Amino acid sequence: MNTKNAILLIFILTLCTSNCFAQRNQIVYGNNAAVGHYANVNGIKMYYEIYGKGQPLLLIHGNGGSIHAGRKQIDFFAKHFRVIAADSRGQGKTNDNSDSLTYSLMTEDFKAFLDYLHLDSVLIFGQSDGAIIGLLLAARHPEKVKMLAAMSPNLQPDDSVFYPKVAMLDHKWYDKTQQELDAGKPGSVAAMKLERLMMFHPHISDSELQNIKAPVLIMTADRDEIRLSHIIEIFRSIPKANLCVLPGSVHFALVQNPELFNYVLYHFYRTPFMMPDTYDYLLYMFNKTE
Repeated sequence: MNTKNAILLIFILTLCTSNCFAQRNQIVYGNNAAVGHYANVNGIKMYYEIYGKGQPLLLIHGNGGSIHAGRKQIDFFAKHFRVIAADSRGQGKTNDNSDSLTYSLMTEDFKAFLDYLHLDSVLIFGQSDGAIIGLLLAARHPEKVKMLAAMSPNLQPDDSVFYPKVAMLDHKWYDKTQQELDAGKPGSVAAMKLERLMMFHPHISDSELQNIKAPVLIMTADRDEIRLSHIIEIFRSIPKANLCVLPGSVHFALVQNPELFNYVLYHFYRTPFMMPDTYDYLLYMFNKTE
């Protein structure tokens, strides 16, 4: 082997070794023993992980998810905030000892969790079910929420909220889970609790949303599963709210389109909240020309 080939071989081996080492040391969010902890709150053991330093930012995942669902956000936001990610009741590594799940119960879990961490007035991001919990936290425990970004929440569980294809698939999924429950399939009891949570909850009134004092960013995607008309209803019911429709994105934009998603979220948290009015701006321009 000549010197040139030997150098090339050493370079290739070094590169392979570096890649293997990086893969072995890659953080598995939601299963990181180095930072994972349990909090005894509201009758359950809630699993959580914390990354970064600075202002606390609480991440709340969607139905059937876990901390891992927010991996793209943890990677990005841990450079700027103290990111607190937790598994919701009956999901991930958090247990559930209730007969059934409700968003009200899960809201109290997170309120107790923030008490456990001695935290008030935190930034919150929630997706889907996490967005519903975020809205309820902001409405019922305003001292806990400084700013809230809520991606694709819904106020009621009827088919008018969802686009027809999604509503049909949700019903099929529910029937499939019921069949698995009847057959005694392992894990089907927990799965059915989550299905029933989506099928029969939440029940949030516009008047409750009007109690929210924190600035809110209501987010959705142009190809979401929640009807845009419903998202706009939520946006208009909150006193201090802005609306964002992510282009080329779906309900799971946080992993499907993370670059755009994280940019919008970061801009919301780091920019003074404003509710500009086009009429006022046009009036200003009109008066300026006189």
